[in-house]
Amino acid sequence: MTRPAPTLRRRASIVVKRNAARCPILKIMAKTPHQLADFLENLFQTHRYPPGEQGGIFHSSETPVRKLGLALEPTKELADWTFRETLNALWLHRPWQLALTALPPGVGVLAHHLPFDETLTLGHNDPLAMALKLENLEELGHKQAPDFPPRAVGMMGEAPAQPLAAWLEKLTAEFGGYEMILEGEKEEIHRVAVVGAMTDAVVREAAERGATLYLTGQLRHPARRAVEETGMNVVALGHRRSEEWGLRTLADVLRAAFPDVEIRVYPNFLTNSAEMLSA
Repeated sequence: MTRPAPTLRRRASIVVKRNAARCPILKIMAKTPHQLADFLENLFQTHRYPPGEQGGIFHSSETPVRKLGLALEPTKELADWTFRETLNALWLHRPWQLALTALPPGVGVLAHHLPFDETLTLGHNDPLAMALKLENLEELGHKQAPDFPPRAVGMMGEAPAQPLAAWLEKLTAEFGGYEMILEGEKEEIHRVAVVGAMTDAVVREAAERGATLYLTGQLRHPARRAVEETGMNVVALGHRRSEEWGLRTLADVLRAAFPDVEIRVYPNFLTNSAEMLSA
């Protein structure tokens, strides 16, 4: 099945409308972490995951949310940052080492791990398709937990034909760099696979369906033979880079959905001071 990639704001608008229909309280601005969790539940489509992987409320609070902070994981400076920014709630990708007692009283905590990875990093990621100008998106590969709906592990899309060098420039501009490349046999790239996994089977499926560039987080040696036999170009962007891209995108989605909530992005990975101040 193919479909055009929606813009980031359109994606946020779609999710807001879905939430308003299913949960009328979200027709007004989110006022508690629980209401933000309802929005993110639909954004990440967490119903596709077993309960232990769905995420949501990590630490409950009924404090009204005027400022929300986003971070990939807790660091020793996170509590100080929370105090300094006068945050009412936090969202974390990896919350497990969080020292709750170090946070200001009343701060709620939300967390999503796998749903965030599969929605806003290197998977079937609509905002990334928009950023890379991929069209006519198709699902690529699937995984499925017992008794839950299948989930695509990646996407494929069409793009104007360009050589690998031009794609490397585009990816560097978008992600700030990449970790490794495997240059294949195809010089002109017009069909791209973006996948949060790298297996022999998925590489071969992507090649059979016309992809000549495979974007992923890390190179996996078991798939090396498939890469060589298909002549696929592969770019490993780096797991951390893809998470940072997803975190900035999540901030944009939340700002579009909840303009009355100030969104702050934890600056531990940001090198641009202007972005730190505006995030």
